[in-house]
Amino acid sequence: QVQLVESGGGLVQPGGSLRLSCAASGFTFSAYSMSWYRQAPGKERELVAGITNGGGITNYADSVKGRFTISRDNAKNTVYLQMNSLKPEDTAVYYCHLLRLGVHYWGQGTQVTVSS
Repeated sequence: QVQLVESGGGLVQPGGSLRLSCAASGFTFSAYSMSWYRQAPGKERELVAGITNGGGITNYADSVKGRFTISRDNAKNTVYLQMNSLKPEDTAVYYCHLLRLGVHYWGQGTQVTVSS
């Protein structure tokens, strides 16, 4: 079955960096686009970044453009989110997402807290 397992979250000071990873299994990873979403307390889940199956096209929320970079390693079945210049408003649970054959799959999420 499809599994998405995030890691790499934690507590970081404003201006710091983190790299999130999402290890995928149970499907042909290289055939599908992947995305990262986030959900802050009291807010709706929002798209942060997406990447096509070959990695050639990426898209970002306006709020993270120029600070976050999504990438993938199809040999390792892993998608990454490099987050730089973190701000307190980036605090949220970050989720890896797959849309496959009309079904949405989510990881368990990883908490990112940006605070001094």
